[in-house]
Amino acid sequence: MVINPNLTTDRPTFVTHLECSMTGERYEADQLHGLSRVGRPLLVRYDLDAVKAAIPKAMIAARPTDLWRWRELLPVRHTRDIVSLGEIETPLIPVPRSSGSHNVLVKDEGRLPTGSFKARGLVMAVAMAKELGVTRIAMPTNGNAGAALAAYATRCGIETIVLAPEETPEVNIREIAAQGARVYRVNGQIDDCGALIGKGAAEGLWFDFSTLKEPYRIEGKKTMGLELAAQFGWKLPDAIFYPTGGGTGLIGMWKAFDELEKLGWIGPERPRMYAVQASGCAPIVRAFEAGEEHAERWEDAATVAAGIRVPRAVGDFLILRAVRESGGKALGVGDPAILKAVDECAKKDGLLLCPEGGATLAAYKEALRTGEVDEDERVVLFNCATGLKYPMPEANDTLDRFGQIDLATL
Repeated sequence: MVINPNLTTDRPTFVTHLECSMTGERYEADQLHGLSRVGRPLLVRYDLDAVKAAIPKAMIAARPTDLWRWRELLPVRHTRDIVSLGEIETPLIPVPRSSGSHNVLVKDEGRLPTGSFKARGLVMAVAMAKELGVTRIAMPTNGNAGAALAAYATRCGIETIVLAPEETPEVNIREIAAQGARVYRVNGQIDDCGALIGKGAAEGLWFDFSTLKEPYRIEGKKTMGLELAAQFGWKLPDAIFYPTGGGTGLIGMWKAFDELEKLGWIGPERPRMYAVQASGCAPIVRAFEAGEEHAERWEDAATVAAGIRVPRAVGDFLILRAVRESGGKALGVGDPAILKAVDECAKKDGLLLCPEGGATLAAYKEALRTGEVDEDERVVLFNCATGLKYPMPEANDTLDRFGQIDLATL
């Protein structure tokens, strides 16, 4: 196991307890938990006053810029339980030509281990599973989460079973298998896979690692919000466009901003949070527009953006709450707009987005057209994975016999 030099063997930890996200019921820390008694996600709580007294903001700013610089705001108690593949702080890349604004930045999560932002959540969840003695994990995936789980669990010797919808891209299936997990295709959507995982967990076959069904993936994903605060000089951007399936990252960032304000490191201002979904699978958009607190299952889900093809999210009310409290919206974009955005960003700005990242660019451009955002506002779009994992159009031009080609025609 790689131990980051940014870590020390003896370090203070500040977790106090876990809390039901719906009822506020308190749960003991340092024990294995799934959902709360009312079937909702648990949130990790910290003694933020103690963090504030012990860790000045300047200390954080002086550390190497990786995920573990935030260790006092993370749940792992012991350095020996950390599992790492080198979780860097991801860069902010301007995309002025494809977005139409010099104030739009893409946070490129494809630079993380296994090529996606799923590494953030799974490195934390796996480290805590290791700390709490879990030996066998199962999880549903649309692709990238399964790859991240396989990599981290294999690295620390936890047996892993992954179920994926049958339409999951082949590259993701092979990646999961290559990194040591047992992976199976299921005739259905990701929530159908999740139902099978839940049944096995109830029978004692494994621990259920489904999105938000354990408390610690949120803590890993909230580092996106912590990083943004530091990268923007402790003043948050005006708006964030986030590709939303299970919504763990959006929920995590909203939690991060609250914790940072309580530490006194940022003020009360918040970005408008835009939950971006594909119009072929948009349960959060439908619930937002109807004024509902929960989202009904989306039937016959279909989109090229597999990572946000999630018909039902267990944290739906937390996503909707963050979007509404921020003054943002849930936005749906069609597959043609998604593919056009991916193509334009690559050709105009040289940045290869994944389809889910393309969805955020498409949503931003539509929001700009309708006046929802202004081109002078500072906006962050999340590209959640490297575009290299996804099918690309054929390049049809070839030079069979270079010596016989008139170079002036090229």
